[in-house]
Amino acid sequence: MATILLAGVDVFFRGKLEGLLPDHHLTTTDSVDPPELVICDVARIDPEEVADAYPDIPILGFTNHTDTAGLRSAHAAGFDQVVAKSALNDRVAELVRELIASVD
Repeated sequence: MATILLAGVDVFFRGKLEGLLPDHHLTTTDSVDPPELVICDVARIDPEEVADAYPDIPILGFTNHTDTAGLRSAHAAGFDQVVAKSALNDRVAELVRELIASVD
């Protein structure tokens, strides 16, 4: 079980992620638990700030597939993986497993 920090993720989508990632502990920025992975909604956060705040933690960013500027800014900030929100729905467990394994 990994501790996953959700940054900028709305309550509705958090519930969806909780259902898709039942074996993990999802937290927010007010948690004292250090994260092993950060998942963030690129449209609702500043990618540079997140990358600077968690330099040694894998970061998975997502946004609407039409938000090409957001996708580019997350890549430029150094996110480990950036996907369209629809792809995240389909592949989140696989992506989380890969990113957490990359730290070990």
